[in-house]
Amino acid sequence: MHANRKPEAIRIGVVADEPIRLAGLTSIFDQPGQEGRARLVPVPGTMRELLAKPALKYLVVDLQSSLTGLKTLETIRKARPDMRMIVIGPSNNEELVMNSIIAGARAYLDLTASPEIVRDAVEIVTQGSIWAPRRLLSKLIDQLLNHEVSSAAVPTSELTIRERQVMELILKARSNREIARQLGIEERTVRAHLARLMRKAGVDNRIKLSMSELGRSVLREAAFRGAAATDRIN
Repeated sequence: MHANRKPEAIRIGVVADEPIRLAGLTSIFDQPGQEGRARLVPVPGTMRELLAKPALKYLVVDLQSSLTGLKTLETIRKARPDMRMIVIGPSNNEELVMNSIIAGARAYLDLTASPEIVRDAVEIVTQGSIWAPRRLLSKLIDQLLNHEVSSAAVPTSELTIRERQVMELILKARSNREIARQLGIEERTVRAHLARLMRKAGVDNRIKLSMSELGRSVLREAAFRGAAATDRIN
């Protein structure tokens, strides 16, 4: 009897600056999904309204420009670090793709994405995976690898325990004040740790520091998978 029970519907927040874009994104979910999968229910609204709904775990964010986009993503990340974002933004902007991922985006599509692709991306994210076009993923990985090779990124083993704690919170887009409050230290102490981290990594701002650390994580994971594949072959 339970085998025939339909999966519970998943509510998807949808936010866009232009009413016509909001209506278009909302209409994507009018189409039936694949058999056996949960029904996706759109919840259109303003950013403030949607972030105030604790039961809402997924959010489609339509970004028209990188300038306003970064501020929007920072706002979402700070208010709801648990929110899984599907970002639709400008194409050919690797920095925005990088910042979207750092801010917690589980999918990134460009503004020309078809309704079918947007829906597919949303369904993949609700299943716990990450989605992005191969072209964007390829550029992102190349950027990460090139940055890792060219930068003087410091091995994690050379960081103090406190520096590692600060780094983890920086990757979660926490502000200096939030880091100070969570670690129980002065804000000026956080600034000092941040300055040392940037010197060790050979970068001059928080974004580049995050990119450097994220790049190291990607390389570590790639190395682990490569070793595992070698073990299977042997």
